[in-house]
Parts: sequence; structure tokens; C-alpha cells
Amino acid sequence: MTPSPSPSSGHASPPTGSGAVFAELVGQTAVVEQLSRAVGSGTPAHAWLFTGPPGSGRSNAARAFAAALNCVRGDGCGQCRSCQLVASNSHPAVSLISTENVSYRIDDVRQLISTAQDRPQGVPWRVIVIEDADRMTERATNVLLKSIEEPPPQTIWVLCAPSPADVLVTIRSRCRHVSLRIPPAEAVAGLLVERDGLNEHQAHFAARISQNHIGVARRLAASAEARERREKVVSLPLRVRSASGAVLAAAELVSVAQDEAEAEAQSRLAAEQAGLRRALGVDPEEKIPPKLRAQFKRLEEESTRRAKRAVTDSLDRTLIDLTAVYRDVLSVKLGAGVELINEHLRTDLEQLAQMLSPEQALGCLDALKSARVRITQNVPPQLAMEALMMALIPRRHRG
Repeated sequence: MTPSPSPSSGHASPPTGSGAVFAELVGQTAVVEQLSRAVGSGTPAHAWLFTGPPGSGRSNAARAFAAALNCVRGDGCGQCRSCQLVASNSHPAVSLISTENVSYRIDDVRQLISTAQDRPQGVPWRVIVIEDADRMTERATNVLLKSIEEPPPQTIWVLCAPSPADVLVTIRSRCRHVSLRIPPAEAVAGLLVERDGLNEHQAHFAARISQNHIGVARRLAASAEARERREKVVSLPLRVRSASGAVLAAAELVSVAQDEAEAEAQSRLAAEQAGLRRALGVDPEEKIPPKLRAQFKRLEEESTRRAKRAVTDSLDRTLIDLTAVYRDVLSVKLGAGVELINEHLRTDLEQLAQMLSPEQALGCLDALKSARVRITQNVPPQLAMEALMMALIPRRHRG
């Protein structure tokens, strides 16, 4: 179980003033109003459940809420020391927790309950944010239940999950619910222009191909390598026509996922090592003193343990991108007349659509959904991807 990395702040200066911490919750007006009212009341509920699909900003919303609750000005200004400490994931009274494992361990939850008993110093609230609360087993959830039911007076729990159904009813019935949605493309593009310095064309392209996922849009906008990897992925169904081609495509999918996971892991490890150097007063180019090497070694070991989860997450993002291909194919088949997610590949997608019936395209979407489940169930990635690519081979059809 590890603290969550803080989000990128982009190239432009962050907004300041009343409610500035909520600025990145684009397209979530009702949520911002709900959370602002809770902060302003001075007596917010002691347990919250933030739900929404990937890309809706659950974690960002939870982080912003935690900052606003302990803001010196009382409104989430984004500039006071308390707000900045939350943004950098270093506030002593705010715990932002995620897990690199398949599920949270009971010992992890017991440690959080112990933390919840500590009285916050110098701020009104101790806030504990649990990302991916759907990864909590029933036994671990039952351990947490009593603390959710009867929390210490100055402790607020915030759980994040894709949907209310992903959390046990005994927990969700005791939480104030906050429902987020995928923001519209225009809102995401506007944020990328304002905060990241993109021009309108770049911002619209990144928002569209990321399917309005702000974090993914930023990554694609900032990294030519990430864009190239995505293009490799979405082009695979356009050229797989045989069993041998499917096996080769599966190997390429796994290789792309491994490369992406390794690149992200190295980037995260470098950031963590740089942060540790600053915290310990070691200059960037200075040789690590022997007495401090153990701490840096632990970072490397944690990075290695994260590797398997990172490949699974990367494969899942890959499958989401492939899902967009077949949604585009269906849009073409049904004559929807809308802009495609992969509009820049329209000609190729129209050719693929001629080879598939609507029923076959739906079958491909089902195969992708099954593959997303398999990669979380210890099925070897290569086998899962081979089964998928075999299912995606176009069968004889006259469109």
C-alpha cells in the first residue's frame, strides 16, 4: 500500500482564489457545488464515497476535497501551505492511499484505522482517502466498517470506486455519495489549453483520442512516444487477417504494454529518488552515502514489485484504446454521422467496417471486454492477447 503520486500541474500557473483546488474538475459543476457546500458548512459528513468511471476524476476530486477541508482560508484557495502540501502528497493530516497489489491487505486497513485515531495538528480534519476501494476484500471491508460507523470526531474517510455496486452495501449505506461523470470533450480540451499550453487543435485531438480522460490526454499531449505507442495499438486490427498474424499482433500488444509500463516505472522511480534526495539533503549528482543506501534500495524494490501491476494497467489501457476502434466501426456501420474517436483513421476504419457486420463488431467488443477480465485473473498476458486477436480476425461478410 503506497501513497498516491501527485498529479502533474501542467505548464501554466495553477489558478488561485476561492475554490481553486476544484479547478481541474471540469464538467463536474454539481459535484463542485456539493463539495463546496460541505466544506462551507463546517460540519461535513465523516464518510464519503466518490464514484465514477475511469477518467472521471475520482482521485482528483477526493484530493481537492481534502485540500479544501484543511485550507487556511477555508475555501480551497490552492495557494496556502496546507493546500500545497496536499497537492504534493505531503500533508501530515491527509493520507492519500492506493495499493499496488490486487487487493488491500487486512493489515493495511488496520494501519489506516490506527492512523485515523491520531488527532490532526494545526488543521481541522484528518482526511484519509482510499483510492480503488473496490480492491478491498470483504474481510478487509468488515475491519474498516466500525471506524466508518463511529469515526473519531475529527476524522473524515473518503473512499473512491468505479460505482456504488463495487463497495459492500454495509459501507456505502454509511457514506455520503458523490457521483462523477466523464467530462465532455470540450471541457477537457479547454483545460488542456488553459493549464497545459496546448493550442486548440492539439487539445481537441488529445481529448478525443483519450476518450475525455484528462490524465491520459495530458500524457498523450506531452509525449510523442506515448502517441506512437497508441498508434501501433489501434492500427493492429486494421492489418490482422490470419491466425499467424493474430499471434504476432498479440506479441506486439504485450511488448507495447511492457515498454509503456517500464517507461512509466522508470519515470516514477526517478521522481521518487529525486524527492528522497531532496528530503535527505543529498545533491542530485552527489554519490549516495552508505548509511542512506538502504532507503534508496527500498525504492528500487518497491518499483520492481509494482512492475506486474503496471503491465496489467498498461494492457488495460491498450484494450480501452482497441475498444474505441470497434466503437468507431459501429458508428460507421450504423451511419451515426458523428466524429470518430479515431477520426484520423477514418479511411482505414471504413474499410474494416466493410468486412464486419454490426453483430460481428459487437462480438469484437465482447471479446475485448472478456480480455480485460482475463488479465486481472492471472491469465498469462500472451495467452489472453492471443485469444483476443484470434477473435478480432474479420470473418467473411459483405457489407
